[in-house]
Amino acid sequence: MGNRSGRRLLSDARRIFSAALQAVDPGQAVRRALRVDRDAVQIIGDRLLLPDMGRLWVVGAGKGSAAMAAAAEDLLGDRISGGRVTVKYGYGVPLKKVTLGEAGHPRPDERGIEEAREVRGLLVATGPDDLVICLISGGGSALWPAPAEGISLTDKMQTTKALLSCGATINQMNCVRKHISRIKGGQLARLAAPSTVVALILSDVIDDPLDVIASGPTAPDPSTYAEAWEIIRLFGLEGELPDSVVKHICEGAQGLHEETPKPGDPLFARVKNYIIGNNRLALDAAAREAEKAGYHPLILSSSMRGEARETVRALVSIGEEVKNSGRPVSPPACLIAGGETTVTLGESAGKGGRNQEMALAAAIELSEKSGLVFLAAGTDGTDGPTDAAGAVVDGQTVVRGQKLKRDAQQYLARHDAYSYFTGMDEHIITGPTRTNVMDVYLLLADHNRACQ
Repeated sequence: MGNRSGRRLLSDARRIFSAALQAVDPGQAVRRALRVDRDAVQIIGDRLLLPDMGRLWVVGAGKGSAAMAAAAEDLLGDRISGGRVTVKYGYGVPLKKVTLGEAGHPRPDERGIEEAREVRGLLVATGPDDLVICLISGGGSALWPAPAEGISLTDKMQTTKALLSCGATINQMNCVRKHISRIKGGQLARLAAPSTVVALILSDVIDDPLDVIASGPTAPDPSTYAEAWEIIRLFGLEGELPDSVVKHICEGAQGLHEETPKPGDPLFARVKNYIIGNNRLALDAAAREAEKAGYHPLILSSSMRGEARETVRALVSIGEEVKNSGRPVSPPACLIAGGETTVTLGESAGKGGRNQEMALAAAIELSEKSGLVFLAAGTDGTDGPTDAAGAVVDGQTVVRGQKLKRDAQQYLARHDAYSYFTGMDEHIITGPTRTNVMDVYLLLADHNRACQ
């Protein structure tokens, strides 16, 4: 195969990312998972009889839940008695049988409190013959804030901020947050009991743990109040957290509040959780599209994590090895990965997100090198507080920035990648995708021209 122009590599990277997005369309995910005949619902091979006397409800939360509900309406039609789904502002689609609500994300707001209250009220009124289809996708945790009695939304947000600042792991944070909530940690399933609950889930978490996605509203919670209290003591947060939170968790550790439902709880005998879309699905679609475009695809991992600018250096180094030696795959090649990196902000923080940060760091690594293109983008269509999903760069990106009197190193140092890419055609703008299965990374490597 001959060498490909830089313009073609950039265009191909965008095309391959688009294919990955299409594969995790939330409506299509529901249609693949759900089949309906006259008296039953079939979900990924399981056949559930439709209730003879009961009702069928659809509830959900997350960036993709409205599109998922629209697909469920198409399939189930008048069988649906009603329901409610909550999405991020601007992520709604027209619905006929299910009520659409919007709320704040990633910062929860009072509208989210009201949405969670409405859903809780609906579920409490369900009966043993009812079927509840719960549609969960990334963002569900923030969109359904339901603080425990006596705890305000401000208290809950203050707690999350303190846990982030002290260096608590995601599992430690979830343990505490589940125990100051009325929905997280399996408590949504408890509200719906004794009805049958079927959760269709789009995963936005590495390795798809059911108890972590949207904080596991329909999954058993193995953590306890006692563990939450130990975490607070471990980080010395007794004096930092709101008094209401400290009091509630301390009382829970003493057995004064009901625990979250645990593995083995009889209520889960009538709860089924299905992962119907995840990052691997997007990566597989990217590989198929790359092969169709004439590349040799290689999926490296769907579990990429770590500091954004450090992670991308490893990806670029593999791309350089491919280009120069043909290992571990021969060029033209498309290296594919997914996951969710982090950005540690210093005192000076500009505008951007983890994917744009990765792209800018890659641009510096690739500076004036030919035959290599890197793309990083979020499948939800947003990257940090910006309208971009990410960016795509090549060996001329830094040169293009210099012509606009922009120093790539300085912009990277102040985490201002969005400003650096503005007006340069590197941004990936998708608009709301109404899905979220983490991020996709592509590195396209052409032949080493010097060896041709």
